[in-house]
Amino acid sequence: MGSATNVDAVAVNTIAWLSSAETTIMVPVYQRQYRWDIGGCEQLLADVRAVADGDERTMHFIGSILSTQTAGAGVSELVLIDGQQRITTLMLLVAALHHSIGDSDPELAAELQRVLVSASDPSHTKLRPHREWADVFESVVLDRRSPEDAQRESRFDDNYAFFRSQVAPDEAPTIWRGIQKLEHVSITLGAGANAQQIFESLNSTGEPLRDHELIHNYILMGLSHTEQTEIEEQYWLPIERATGEQIGSFWRHFLIMTSGREVTVAGERGVYDAFRQRFPRLDVASLRDRAAEWRAYAEVYRVLLDPAQEPDAEISRQLGYANTFGRGMYPLVMRAYNDFLTGQADRTPTIELLENVQALLLRRTIVGIGNDRLVARLCRARETGPESLTHAISRIMPSDERVRVALKYSDLPYASYVLGRLSGVDPLDGLEVEYIFPLAPGDDWTGDGVRTWSEFTEDEQNSHRALAASLGNLALLEQHLAERVFGASFPDKRSVYARSGIDLTRAVGAASAWGTTMISARTAELTGRILEIWRRPETILIDDDGLTPVLDAKRRRGWPPGWEREWEYVEYRGEHWEVHDVRYLFNRIFKRLWSDSRDAVVTFSARHGGPIFPARAWGGQWDVIDDEHYLYMGWDSKYMLTAVQGVLDEAGIAPEVFVKYSYIGAAMN
Repeated sequence: MGSATNVDAVAVNTIAWLSSAETTIMVPVYQRQYRWDIGGCEQLLADVRAVADGDERTMHFIGSILSTQTAGAGVSELVLIDGQQRITTLMLLVAALHHSIGDSDPELAAELQRVLVSASDPSHTKLRPHREWADVFESVVLDRRSPEDAQRESRFDDNYAFFRSQVAPDEAPTIWRGIQKLEHVSITLGAGANAQQIFESLNSTGEPLRDHELIHNYILMGLSHTEQTEIEEQYWLPIERATGEQIGSFWRHFLIMTSGREVTVAGERGVYDAFRQRFPRLDVASLRDRAAEWRAYAEVYRVLLDPAQEPDAEISRQLGYANTFGRGMYPLVMRAYNDFLTGQADRTPTIELLENVQALLLRRTIVGIGNDRLVARLCRARETGPESLTHAISRIMPSDERVRVALKYSDLPYASYVLGRLSGVDPLDGLEVEYIFPLAPGDDWTGDGVRTWSEFTEDEQNSHRALAASLGNLALLEQHLAERVFGASFPDKRSVYARSGIDLTRAVGAASAWGTTMISARTAELTGRILEIWRRPETILIDDDGLTPVLDAKRRRGWPPGWEREWEYVEYRGEHWEVHDVRYLFNRIFKRLWSDSRDAVVTFSARHGGPIFPARAWGGQWDVIDDEHYLYMGWDSKYMLTAVQGVLDEAGIAPEVFVKYSYIGAAMN
């Protein structure tokens, strides 16, 4: 049996490994920040206590520690690839023990000191963290905190304080006995080993890395320490500072923007996998160019998160309006705003795009259509020009008539935003949404000063309730005035409305009574204004907001229940096909393109090793294309849909093919 030449793995005693005078441990630049919480510390301490109470043969395994070794000047350094979180936490526990015993047990103190302090330089810890937080770590472990440090916030301080609070000085020898019974597998990589691949495949006991942390490791691992430091300081840290806690979302939105494809995050490392597919090779020269682009877009993202940073008042306002709907359109908005900043687009078309995005999202929400899985297709459309993007937005934007009908009876979404824009009020600080007819009227409520709520018939009450949250029954009102009229009858509200500084609200005060007739009339009036402000672009394209571009169709593994009726139909370049499943679509697309775009099919098949072959080379399901070519039908629905999307893309007609999901397809997992 052959032995591994690039990986050396050996089971070791953890404390003996840490105490070795010849070795120091360095956390490389690409590692994530330390983020174990009190729960992890509590579990570690419980494990140590449990093993301390066992007999001499009882040991506790803490997993594997992955490192590479660098040599220099007689001292070897272990560069820690996996295990930073566990080793750092263990160091904090040992430091807590060391400081708790003070001078009371010199022999034990010396043993603890050997774990903590570098033999060649006692002024530094044996574990050398990323220099971004090395000073904080060493100030804790070496007990060098100044009075000002008492107020700082760091996981090092918090976890150290936890250990100090949990371990009394007289328990220190017991805890030390348990720590000395910890073991791990030390994996040291040789020069030819693929550190990133081994790192990803390890099933360690540490906390799983998030997508952006995997991306961080991926772009830095394999560079020299000098190169890592350069990329970290000039590019990665500015990206982190710009995006903050939203760094994971930034990478997802950036990848959707640049690829024009949806990036799945649920249950997978979707963002990281998409990043690796987008950037399969990154040498240091190309990395600098790419990283400069990432950094520039991170600064764009910073403003999207906080539009107040944009000096142009109208652009800032429009970005803030767009944020009303969440961040789903960030990939499209990010590109548009970057074009504005870099002078590639003028101010007016930028504002027009932001208005179109708002109109699209608001109208779809009003008529009850979801806004998921839209942005990738719009990013693709944008790549072919502004006119193509405008057409794409119009194509999936509900018509005026649909919006008009929905507003008659539906609750108004994003009420503050809509009423604020209708009223010309911005910002909305100090204003509340007022329900003219209350959501929960008392028995003595009246709309005309004559009949009370208790005198209304059941049908009349239900009619009022059905319209209570609709457009015509809502108004913006200053908070101090809203407090005065909460739940009051309409005759009592009229004089208060008349004192409002908002024109639309004052107009309500001019009404002599309030009921379903007035609500419906006001809805009709305001609907006209909504259709003007949130205008649908004028195009001649059909309204297909129930269709999904074939490139955004969901790829499913195997043959899940319901696959035979996943779609109601398929639209192929204006043709209506009664196609309900991916197997039939696969067969029909390849046969159609064999007639219409044979070169594209041949090119695609040659590049991907099928599905067109000159002979039935193996068993399985085949179909005949012509006398000399055969179509291999594959093995599952994901294979077939991937091939359909790829060959349509190759032929340049993918944007003209759509699927209409059935209710079965919409419910399939």
